[in-house]
Amino acid sequence: MSTPIQQFFKEHGISEVEAVVPDMAGIARGKVMPAMKFAEDEGMRMPESIFLQTVTGDYPDDDRAISPSEIDIVLKADPKTTRVVPWAAEPTAQVIHDSFYSDGRPVTMAPRYVLRHILDLYAQKGWKPIVAPELEFYLVEPNIDADYPLKPPVGRSGRPEIGRQSYSIAAVNEFDPLFDDIYAFCEAQEIEIDTLIHEDGAAQMEINLIHGDAMSLADQVFMFKRTAREAAYRHKMYATFMAKPMAREPGSAMHIHQSIVDAKTGKNVFSDKDGNPSPLFFSHIAGLQKYLPQAMALFAPNVNSFRRIILRHLAPINTQWGYDNRTAGLRVPISNPDNRRVENRLAGADANPYLALAASLACGYLGMLEGLKPSEPVSGSAYDLPFNLPRSLEESVRLLRDCRTLIDTLGDRFVLAYTAVKESEQDTFLQVISSWEREHLLLNV
Repeated sequence: MSTPIQQFFKEHGISEVEAVVPDMAGIARGKVMPAMKFAEDEGMRMPESIFLQTVTGDYPDDDRAISPSEIDIVLKADPKTTRVVPWAAEPTAQVIHDSFYSDGRPVTMAPRYVLRHILDLYAQKGWKPIVAPELEFYLVEPNIDADYPLKPPVGRSGRPEIGRQSYSIAAVNEFDPLFDDIYAFCEAQEIEIDTLIHEDGAAQMEINLIHGDAMSLADQVFMFKRTAREAAYRHKMYATFMAKPMAREPGSAMHIHQSIVDAKTGKNVFSDKDGNPSPLFFSHIAGLQKYLPQAMALFAPNVNSFRRIILRHLAPINTQWGYDNRTAGLRVPISNPDNRRVENRLAGADANPYLALAASLACGYLGMLEGLKPSEPVSGSAYDLPFNLPRSLEESVRLLRDCRTLIDTLGDRFVLAYTAVKESEQDTFLQVISSWEREHLLLNV
């Protein structure tokens, strides 16, 4: 009897398979093979060190998280993730894989496992998280030489965007052929886009995904990033999810709307029987307030990420919360009791979606578990209140390493591997001398 994956291959005439696994940075690693060679039951083997690879392709000196002999791990397909690759020349499928050791144990430092583990913690309490990510990104001209700054692309008018075009329909229409391709590619992959809007920056866009299961939404964000890049290539542009790609433009965020429902009844546990905010709702917010600064390395995972978190640059600088307050790190949108939720506005678009969702849900879970109480909601601008977030990758890694509660929740081995990777990336970055340093320090100090 054929498996669901085999049936999918037959129905779509698949001749080639991309077997992928998300690494620490959210980059797709894996193998491309003929469909007839795809061994679903046996899985495929890759070195354990793929989860210690940095964004530059290097490996950290600290390799305590992996076996000294650099053993192989087994990647097994998740049938629910089987999709066509709509931009491929030949009929091609992509399948996201989970990671295991040869004795069947899960690889606990794998990002997909970390999210699954947090969802299991919720399930043990009879809770099910519902999330809805919002993802911002920029369209830019092709940048062949990295020494030169990025520029907005030329649209159908023959002119690049100048000035701010927030929520402009005309500015979106400048790139209609590109977005037609993005929508078609997303539909083919069952990526459920709710809305598309123009954000504050020049050629900065935002897509909202329809709310649902956290693992499914993480998979969709993972696939969407690649989809947007591939569609942009077709139109001689780049789509970038870099947190702060242009110095004088706002950064790109991944806002995470999250609520919790009772697994049996489907009722939102953030609302009581009278429709008022429940104690669990306030505890969830309090958990986010307490633990988000310690988890910031997962929401701002790159040295560039912290260029986004600057006062009055349309990004939060603290974990204050408020009702319908976009200046706060935690916003509670206006909604009816069934849809009561909190929006975590801290994560950058460059964050690994599996880890960002896992960390955000973990912080809220800890608040509910500990029965924490939040601060009073902010009614004015949270920008007028002090910073309480780390200001660099180095500081955020230190805070994560020092937080025993988060380490126990996310997993010792994962935190060991993740912080080793981020420390190595920080060290590599410090070897680069910027144009700012040459301009202001070369002859003045």
